[in-house]
Amino acid sequence: MKIFINNLLFLSIIIVTSVSLKSYNPGDLNYDISDNEAINRSLVIRYRQPAENSVKGWEQESLPIGNGYFGANIFGITERERIQITENSLQNPGNLGGLNNFAEIYIYFGHNDVKDYERGLRLNEGISYCSYVHGGVKYIREYFTSYPDRVLVVWLSSSKPGALSFEVTAEIPFLKDYSIKEGDGGGKQGKVSAVGNTIKLSGKMNYYSVLFEGRLKVLNKRGKVIADNGKIKVEGADEVTLIMSLGTNYKLSPEVFLENNPSLKLKPIDPGPEVEKILAAAENYRYEELKKRHLSDFGALFNRVALHIEGACCQDKPTDVLLQDYKNGKTNPWLEILFFQYGRYLLISSSRPGGLPANLQGIWNCHDQSPWGSGYWHNINVQMNYWLAFNTNLHEMFRAYADFNLAFRPKAEQIATEYIRRYYPGNFDSIPGECGWTIGTASYPYTISGPGSHSGPGTGGLTTKLFWDYYDFTRDTFILKNVTYPALLGMSKFLTKTVRMYDKRLLVSISASPEQMRNGNYISRGNYYQTIGCAFDQQMLTENGRDLLAAAELLNLSDHPTVKLQKAQIEYYYPVNVGWSGQIKEYLEEKFYGEIGEYRHRHISQLVGLYPGTIINHSTPAWLDAERITLNERGDTSTSWGIAHRLNLWARTGDGDRAYKLLKILLGTRTLPNLWSTHPPFQIDGNFGGAAGIAEMLLQSHEGYISVLPAIPAEWSSGRFSGLVARGAFVVDASWEEGIAREIKIYSKKGGLIRLYSRGVSSASVIDDKGVKIKVSHENENLITFRTEPGRSYLIKGMHAEPLTEAPEKLMLEGPPIKLSWHGKEGYRYNIYRSINGAPQYERIATLLDNLIYEDNSINPELYEIITYKVTACRKDGSGESKSGPTVTFNHATELEKARNMMRDKSK
Repeated sequence: MKIFINNLLFLSIIIVTSVSLKSYNPGDLNYDISDNEAINRSLVIRYRQPAENSVKGWEQESLPIGNGYFGANIFGITERERIQITENSLQNPGNLGGLNNFAEIYIYFGHNDVKDYERGLRLNEGISYCSYVHGGVKYIREYFTSYPDRVLVVWLSSSKPGALSFEVTAEIPFLKDYSIKEGDGGGKQGKVSAVGNTIKLSGKMNYYSVLFEGRLKVLNKRGKVIADNGKIKVEGADEVTLIMSLGTNYKLSPEVFLENNPSLKLKPIDPGPEVEKILAAAENYRYEELKKRHLSDFGALFNRVALHIEGACCQDKPTDVLLQDYKNGKTNPWLEILFFQYGRYLLISSSRPGGLPANLQGIWNCHDQSPWGSGYWHNINVQMNYWLAFNTNLHEMFRAYADFNLAFRPKAEQIATEYIRRYYPGNFDSIPGECGWTIGTASYPYTISGPGSHSGPGTGGLTTKLFWDYYDFTRDTFILKNVTYPALLGMSKFLTKTVRMYDKRLLVSISASPEQMRNGNYISRGNYYQTIGCAFDQQMLTENGRDLLAAAELLNLSDHPTVKLQKAQIEYYYPVNVGWSGQIKEYLEEKFYGEIGEYRHRHISQLVGLYPGTIINHSTPAWLDAERITLNERGDTSTSWGIAHRLNLWARTGDGDRAYKLLKILLGTRTLPNLWSTHPPFQIDGNFGGAAGIAEMLLQSHEGYISVLPAIPAEWSSGRFSGLVARGAFVVDASWEEGIAREIKIYSKKGGLIRLYSRGVSSASVIDDKGVKIKVSHENENLITFRTEPGRSYLIKGMHAEPLTEAPEKLMLEGPPIKLSWHGKEGYRYNIYRSINGAPQYERIATLLDNLIYEDNSINPELYEIITYKVTACRKDGSGESKSGPTVTFNHATELEKARNMMRDKSK
C-alpha cells in the first residue's frame, strides 16, 4: 500500500512483517553477476564451538540473521539451542528501555557429547548453519529469515532415519522490575500456548499499546508431534522444518509521530490474522522451495559486489581465531574482505523496503533496556548506517529510511515551525510547511526530536546528504523529483531561516558541534558548548544548499522562492575556516586546534564537509591539507563508529596507508568475535561505516570524476573488485597489480559522460561491449573522458604509470621574514605553494627548486592572520609531482600563547 504526503511517494504503510511490495525486484539488473557468485561462495564466518548462552554470548558470539521485518540471533548450542528474536517496533520510550526483546525460542536436543562441531554464517546466502555428530549420527541445522515470505525458517535433519527428537518452547521476555517505575506505564504482559503443531505467543507492551504476536509451526517428515503445556515435542523424525511469523499492530504513518498521547499512537488492531496469513502462505512451500526463494532474493543483492585481495588466506580457519591473530599483529586480507562483505550482509538483513530502518543495533537486541534505546541517532549514526548503501550497490536498502523519514516529516515540520517561532521570530512564516522540516539527534519509531543542546541544525543537512546521494548514485528521475528534491527543499526552508548576518557572514546563530563539551569536561547537560556558526552546521548548511540548487536546476525549478533565497545566501556561509595550527576550525572563535572542546573527541564534526560531504576535496587542496592536520590532532583511537568515520576521511584524502591503519585499528580493537563492531557495547554503525570506508578506498566519485583505487594501501598491492557503484549510475569493476589498475570495466546504467581518473590511464584504450574502440579525450596523464550509452559496458586497459615521487618531509618555518626549510631526497626538485587566510586553493610561488631552503620576500606576513605554506617534490623535468607534501602555518601567536597551547591537556 502507498499513501501520499505533500505529493511525495515511497511511504510504505505497514504492519511490520506484512507489507506487499510486488513492484520491488532487487534482481532487476542488466549486468551479469555470476562471476561474483562464484567468488562469494567462500564467504563464510565459522566457529568450532557454540555461542555462550548469556548476554555476553549474544553480543560477542551469536550469529545474526534478518529480513528487515525482524531479526534473529543463532547460538548453535547442541544441548538446548537458543534463537533470540527482535522486532523493531516492540518498544517503550528510550527512558524506559527502548527496544525490547520479542521472544526467545529454545530447542532442547540433549546432545552434550558431540564431535566434529561447526557453526557458521554463509554471507552470500544469508544462511546460518550448525553441524555435529552425536551418538554416531550427524545432525545438520540451517536457519534463515526470508524476505519474500517474511518468516524465520529452521531446518533440522539427522543422517539416521528416525533419529531426530527434540522439544521446542517459546518464551516472552518480560520487563525486569528495575526497568519500571511506579505508574510510568511501561509494563508488558503476554502468554504462550501450544495447540497441535503450532506455538502461539501474544501480548502487549503497555506504553504505546503495542500488540504483538508470533506463531511457530512445526512441520515434520516422519515421527510424532505432540503439543503439551505450551511446548511441542517431536519424536522419531528424519527432518523437521520450523516456520515462524510474527508482527505487531505498528503501522508506519505520520499519525504515529503526530499523536501526542502515547497510548493512542497505534490502533488496537489484532496482528494475529495477518501473522497467521503469512504463516499459512509460507507453509504451502516445502523447505527446498522456501530456501530457493530466499536464496534468489538475497543472492541477487549480495552478489552484486565481489572483492579479492592478494594474500588473503586461511578461509577455513575459525573466524574468532583469525580475529585474535589479527589483534596480535597477523593481518590477513581475508578477514578484511569478510568484514567488508559482512557490513553489506548486515545492511541487507536489517533494512529492507517495508520494514523499519536499521537502528543503532541494526535489527538485533536481546536487552530489556537496550543501549541508547536502539534509536535512530541523527548526528552521524543513522546516516553512517546508509553510507555503504550507495557505493556498495545496495541503494534499495535506503528505501526503509526514506519511508521512515517521510512518515515523520509532518511532525518534523511542526518541530521546525516551533523552533523558528521561538528562536528566529523575525524569520517565522505562519503558512504550514514554509518553515521546512528539521530533525534532532534522538529519534525512535514513535517519536522524533529537534535540534538540541549538543547538536545543531546541521543534523538535518547531514540527513539530506543521503537523499542527494540516493539520486546521484542511481540517476533515477523519479527519485529526484519525488524523494530527493522535496527533502532538500524542505530542509532549505528551515536552514535558511536559522542564520543571521555577522560581519558579512550568514551564520547559524544557535549552533553546536555534536556532543562536544567545553574543555572536554562533562558535568551536566548544560555543559555542552553552544556557539554561533560552528563548522558542523555551516558545512551541512552548505552541502544541503548546493544539493538543492543542483536538484532544482535538473528539474527546471530554479525560480522557486526558496531556491532563489538559497542561491542568494550560500556564498555567505563560509563553511570552512583555517586556524593558527593550520587546522580546520571546529569553532570560528578557536585559534589553536582543540582549545575549546575535547581534544580527542569521538566526533570529528568539523570535517563532515570532507565526508560524507564534498565541499572539501582535491580541488580545495589547502583545505584538504588543513583537514589532515585536524585528523592527526584528533587521533586515531575512538569508538567503533568514530574510527569508521576517520577511515572514510583518510580515504578521501587519498592516503591509503593511513586509511588502512584505521581499518586495522577498527578490526583490532573494536570488533567482537562474531565481527560485530563495539562502541562498546555493540553498535552496528562501525560495521556499516567500516564497509563504506573500504569501498571508498577502492572507488570514489565525489569530485566530478570516477577515481579508481584512489586510496589503495601498500598492503593491498594486487587484487580485484567488481560491482561497486560510482555517482552517475556507473557500475565499476577493476583489477590491479602493484597498486596500479590493469583493467577497468564500467557498466553505464543511464549513459552520459565519464571522466575517469586512474594512474597512467592516458595510455589506455577504451573498447565497448561490441568491440568498438571509443574516442577518448585526455585531460592529463591520469584523467580521460569519454561518452557512454545506457546499458552498455566499456573496458579500459593498457594503463602505464611512472613510479610515484616521494614527498618531502618536515617543513619548518622561521620569521618573519619567512624562511622555509625541509628534508628532501637527492635527485628531486621542489615546488612551494602558499595559501593566505585559509583560502581553499594554493598559489605556486616557487618552481623547480634545487635546494632545501626558500625565503618568501614577496609578502608582508603582518598583513594577514595566517599564511600556510606547502612544499612538494617532482622529477628534474618537473613531471611526477608528489600528491602530497608537508605544510606549515604562520600565525601571530605570542610566545605566551604558543606556550599555553603546548601545555594544553591533549589526553581528554
